[in-house]
Amino acid sequence: MKTKKKSSFSNRGSITLLAALLAGSAVIRIGIGANSALAEVDPEDGFSLPLAAQPMTSEPLEGRETDIKSLLDALRAREARVNELEGELAARSKALDVAQVEIERRLFALENAEQRLRQTLSIAQTAAEDDLSKLTVVYENMKPKEAAALFGAMEPAFAAGFLGRMRPEIAAKVMAGLTPESAYSISAILAGRNARAPKN
Repeated sequence: MKTKKKSSFSNRGSITLLAALLAGSAVIRIGIGANSALAEVDPEDGFSLPLAAQPMTSEPLEGRETDIKSLLDALRAREARVNELEGELAARSKALDVAQVEIERRLFALENAEQRLRQTLSIAQTAAEDDLSKLTVVYENMKPKEAAALFGAMEPAFAAGFLGRMRPEIAAKVMAGLTPESAYSISAILAGRNARAPKN
């Protein structure tokens, strides 16, 4: 029972101390506010003017006008630079468009030239093939002995090209009329050509 009374007394003492501290803090704040108010009192009139109502000197206003003018000048200079850059970009874009058109025109001309070249090569290959076929028929209609003399004077690779096109029975008669050396060289070329041909 005594312990409870002692604890209750201790709690009341703490609360009293806390209240005293708060009251002291309030008094100090009021004192500081009073000093600030007295500092704003005009000694001649005995009353203070609110800060917003106090007259402003001309020097800060002139400084602000100078700052605003400098800012406006900087903004105008930046706008002029931006306009200049936009003009340069527009000119470059136009130049790129012109270059793109020129590139497309040249590509179209190149494709047409390539197509014409393919047609020319195709015609030339067809004409060469026709000429070889006609010449092969001419050699086939010659007498084997005369054809053998002619083929013996040719380069072996050239002669092998014609003999490979001829009918086998006629080619055999022509080969029989060749010298053994010529016949061997032509046979080796024909065999090598067939060996390099795809099997499938």
